[in-house]
Amino acid sequence: MFRGVNPINLDAKGRMAIPARYRQQIQAGCEGCLVATIDTEERCLLLYPLPEWEQIQQKIEALPSFNPAARRIQRLLIGHATDLEMDGSGRLLLTAPLREYAGLDKKVILLGQGRKFEIWSEDLWNQTREQYLKDVEGGMALPDELQTLSL
Repeated sequence: MFRGVNPINLDAKGRMAIPARYRQQIQAGCEGCLVATIDTEERCLLLYPLPEWEQIQQKIEALPSFNPAARRIQRLLIGHATDLEMDGSGRLLLTAPLREYAGLDKKVILLGQGRKFEIWSEDLWNQTREQYLKDVEGGMALPDELQTLSL
């Protein structure tokens, strides 16, 4: 289970060090093999352990290919899916096309989301988070599924 906000610096080659607290779990769960792809809703990346990604890819591939919207999603998510392997120092090399899509520069945020991570530009994450907080403070309507949630 991945959770938490983790500020990380990318090195000059586009490598990011996975925080030590996740490394053993990633190594045990997928032998350090992960898949990164783009998020089609936000300008960030989605990072999955390989077994999690394989389940998602099967669902995406099962979408009807004659449906233009489904085909777009297939092209974007599967087309950008990139296999990554954590090196012995716990680093991942993010490819240039992925970094470019998400606007990743030196400072990034690795955001735990349960079974996956999101990778954000630090500036974009801060702006997005502030907008989310304003929406909540402004009385944004919650979906019915959240109405019964108790924290």
